Amino acid sequence: MIKLDKHIPFSILDVAPIVEGGGVADALQRSAELAQVAEQAGYTRFWLAEHHNAPNIASSATAVVIGHIASHTKTIRVGSGGVMLPNHAPLAIAEQFGTLDALFPGRIDLGLGRAPGTDPITARALRGERHTNGANFPEQLEELQAFMKPTAHVQHSIRAIPGEGADVPIWLLGSSDFSAALAAEKGLPFAFAGHFSPTYIVPALKLYKQSFRPSEQYAEPYSMVAVNVIVADSDEEARLLATSMYQMFLSFIRNQRTPLKPPVENMDLVWTPQEKIMVEQQVGSSIIGSPQTVKEKLQALIKATDVDEVMATAYIYEHQARLRSFQMLAEVMNLKN
Repeated sequence: MIKLDKHIPFSILDVAPIVEGGGVADALQRSAELAQVAEQAGYTRFWLAEHHNAPNIASSATAVVIGHIASHTKTIRVGSGGVMLPNHAPLAIAEQFGTLDALFPGRIDLGLGRAPGTDPITARALRGERHTNGANFPEQLEELQAFMKPTAHVQHSIRAIPGEGADVPIWLLGSSDFSAALAAEKGLPFAFAGHFSPTYIVPALKLYKQSFRPSEQYAEPYSMVAVNVIVADSDEEARLLATSMYQMFLSFIRNQRTPLKPPVENMDLVWTPQEKIMVEQQVGSSIIGSPQTVKEKLQALIKATDVDEVMATAYIYEHQARLRSFQMLAEVMNLKN
């Protein structure tokens, strides 16, 4: 098996995808099985992303799903990639992740995003009378950090119990330079959403590293990039598997979200030329192919971004093919050594 020259940690980003013909329970069970495979294969983290009003995603109650995954594994770190902080009161997030840390000590990560993870109407339903729009994200972050400090923090006599003193690293996630700059300013690790925003990967990560200010928790910057990775025995087979991902992003463009569809032989019968351009712009950083192809593209990505860690995600319809893709990726990355 081909090995990657530079050895860095690899992790997995999941949304518990709901497939056509399946349901929520199936999706959550498949994610648990994937996490078990990831743990055995040597992946570092298994993160779940918060999305809402999406018929193809079962990870909307992200903290609950994290508990489900952590209870089905033993050593892999489990966390959010991420929780969309403007959707929640910081106190509630501190309590949720403090509880997770108490149940699974030393294994929980808290990745935070600024976007709603849904459409504007659903976001308003989530946020209710608080009417947050992400503009006060830095203030929300400070409030959350204060609730989770090791020493008792009193804010109008309110304490996060559980949550206070929890051993839960906070990451900032982003698809532009906003969170990159904020993570650098706060001295926090930063993960870039390259799986749907390929254009700004290099500029955002460069800004983060150049602007980083050491904090009590982190003396040096630590960066990660998320990217779509699909591995199969041949380039042709991997490209066929990837058509499920293309159809999913196409459904976003059309605002007709549906469960993840089976692969198709010819996407030109599914999308228009303009839609093809739009989808390919969103997934332009995707790494799809045989082990040899994936190795070469990963080497180029790691060299271009100078990241400390890579987080792979894969929207593959058939469960066994999805498991096998991540197993083959682990072999390419030589994760057990």
